[in-house]
This record gives sequence, structure tokens and C-alpha cells, in this order.
Amino acid sequence: MSVPVVLSIAGSDPSGGAGIQADLKTMTVHGVYGAAVLTALTAQNTHGVQGVHPLPADFVEQQLVSVLDDLDVAAVKIGMLGEPEVAERVAQVLAAAQVPHVVLDPVMVATSGHRLVPEETVAVVRDRLLPLASVVTPNVPETEVLGRTTVHGVDDLERAGQRLRALGARAALVKGGHLDGDESVDVLVTAEGTTWHAAPRVRTRNSHGTGCTLSSAVACRLALGHGLDDAVRLAKAYLGRALASGAEQHVGSGNGPVDHLVTP
Repeated sequence: MSVPVVLSIAGSDPSGGAGIQADLKTMTVHGVYGAAVLTALTAQNTHGVQGVHPLPADFVEQQLVSVLDDLDVAAVKIGMLGEPEVAERVAQVLAAAQVPHVVLDPVMVATSGHRLVPEETVAVVRDRLLPLASVVTPNVPETEVLGRTTVHGVDDLERAGQRLRALGARAALVKGGHLDGDESVDVLVTAEGTTWHAAPRVRTRNSHGTGCTLSSAVACRLALGHGLDDAVRLAKAYLGRALASGAEQHVGSGNGPVDHLVTP
């Protein structure tokens, strides 16, 4: 039996709520084979990030080449890259590999608003990785940084997505979770048009790893053969259940994780 392979390129979260660990949990419950290339080690928990240890670009590239040379990767999810040289090496390898689906989750801004990567990394992501992306999945702060634009409300999401497509992405899923309102509204902008994906907002502080989880779920659905709009719809429904279930759990004493193990 052939099982689709989904590869995550991201940092490690030792507390298990985000990053590589969240990606692999999400992939497992979706019934795909999860592989992982680490870009950085972190010291973090439900209260925040206490330290980051970037891995050398040569070693990140070596991991990526090793996996792609052996596994038939159906989809790649890109998360935290950190250093510009790492982003450049990832872009070079993926451009040559021509993986069917690339989901780019541009991890650039912390929930606190602090920039997580230097401007040089933003430039590489914008110039080299966006054109490789089947879909880019930024939240509002990341959209503003990557697209050099502003998002004040839901009405700005479509325009921001069009801006990201103009920069080279085949599609943009601009996530409105940072905005106010009783609904969480994400907007998918493609060459065929715009689709609005809205769901009731889950009021919980246990939202650690939401971005990683959603983008990984989209990658899983694409690898399983779903079209992009269905992949987004199903991934968003899964995340909603993960948030609702996670709200009832008590992992750590800070902002806990979503429940990755709910039924997709």
C-alpha cells in the first residue's frame, strides 16, 4: 500500500505544541507519512520561547537532500526557517526537486508582535520561496511584513491575498484570526477567484500551534488528492475541532496547545 509522504521543514518545539512536533502529529492523524527536516532547535514552552539554536545551512540542506533523494514526497510544508542562508538553500533544493505541492507558512512574527527573522530572510522568502509556493498561509502580521501592505479588517484580506499572488505565489490563504469578530475569517485567493472560509471563533487561550497545524493539514489534504479549496475547507474544520478540544485540556500553565489528535 502506498501512503502519501508529507515533509515538514521547520523548527523544533520541545513542548510539543508547534513546529515539527505539531506537524508530525497532524500528519499522523490525517493518515499520511510524515517526514521532517529541522531548521532550528528551540527552548520553549506554553509561556513562550526562551532560546533558539539555528542549525547550520549546510546541515539543513543535507537533511533535505537526503529525504528527497529517497522518499517520494507528495507535499512539503515550510515553517520556521530563521536564517537567510537556510531559506536560500531550501529554495535552491526545492526548485530543483519540483515537489507537486509546497505549502509555505511564513513564520516571521511572534504573537507578541516581535519579528522572529531578519529582513534578509524576509527578502529570500519573498523573492525565492513565494514563486515556489502552491499556497502561502500567512496570518495578518506576516501578511503585512511579506506583502509590504496593511490589513485593518476583514475587507482588506482579499486585497492582501492578491498582493501576495502578484509577488509570485500561485495562491494565498490570508488568515484573519488576529482580527476581531465572532467569526474567524480566512480568505483563499487563487487565479480562479476568491473563496471566503469563515467559522465561529473559538474563545480559548489554548491556541499554541494553530498556524503550524492549519498549514500542515492543508499539505496533508493536497497530498491525499484534494483540490486546494477543499483542502483549505477541511483543514480549517479540523483546526476548529482541535481548538475546541484543546480548550478543555490543560497542558502546561501558559497558553496551551490545540488538540492535534482530534478526528480530521
